[in-house]
Amino acid sequence: MKKIHIFGIITLVILASCTLIFATKANVNSSETRKGTAQYFPSEVDFAGEKTPLTIADVKERFDRELLINANLHSSTILIIKRANRAFPIIEPILKQYGVPDDFKYLAVIESALVNAVSPAGARGIWQFMPDTAKEKGMEVSESVDERYHLIKSTEAACKYLLAAKQKFGNWTLAAASYNGGMTGVNTKITEQKVSDYYDLLLTDETSRYVFRILALKEIMKNATSYGFQLSNNELYEIIPTKKIVVDSTITDLATFAKTQGINYKILKIHNPWLRDKKLSNPTKKKYELEIPLSGY
Repeated sequence: MKKIHIFGIITLVILASCTLIFATKANVNSSETRKGTAQYFPSEVDFAGEKTPLTIADVKERFDRELLINANLHSSTILIIKRANRAFPIIEPILKQYGVPDDFKYLAVIESALVNAVSPAGARGIWQFMPDTAKEKGMEVSESVDERYHLIKSTEAACKYLLAAKQKFGNWTLAAASYNGGMTGVNTKITEQKVSDYYDLLLTDETSRYVFRILALKEIMKNATSYGFQLSNNELYEIIPTKKIVVDSTITDLATFAKTQGINYKILKIHNPWLRDKKLSNPTKKKYELEIPLSGY
């Protein structure tokens, strides 16, 4: 009986030690907030230098929702990270030139996943402009040319919109929200609810989630390894070098024209997605700048 008693005591001591070790490890893991996994949660975030009040319960939960969704959409998020290496170097200097915060490149991410998307409502391009808004911002939208697909021109148009929205609302967070909800729509909610902070407004579900989606993609893309995304540089999509040529006349057959440039129709359209027809009608002799790739074909 004595041997059994001693064995029982030893067993209890071992179990207690193991429990203490596991508890210590659990505390360490908790303090690390699961860094390196899709469940990592940052202590603070901001948009364009405007702090997000994560101390407000619903704000923290809404951000957590978008963070979890996008951190666990592995294939989609990986593709976005790869495309960003090609798109951001074009977008970033334009934002800087117009005085628009760099964080707005993540607005383009959530709008289109950095591809020339087409929405059911008719918005197109990486910045998802509707036809009338595109024309208001100086872009050409016709049967043969649609500059909503032109990354430089559509980014410039987005900057013009965002600067006007910032002037109207006084901060970049509401300017971003209005890109989804419209200036009139957001202003109506501000008037009705008698508050002027995005995080205090009760908006439509899409606009309510909008800024949080931007924040989530910004957080994940800036701290990819913290969320388990580890991509080497050679996995990222590269900018393909091009030469620019100017045309000021009608091109009756783009396939034939492409051949004269040493490429084919597909490659011409990939690098000039704003060309929407098999020809380029240009009766007014407008000058168009086409990009011809120097490699990658």
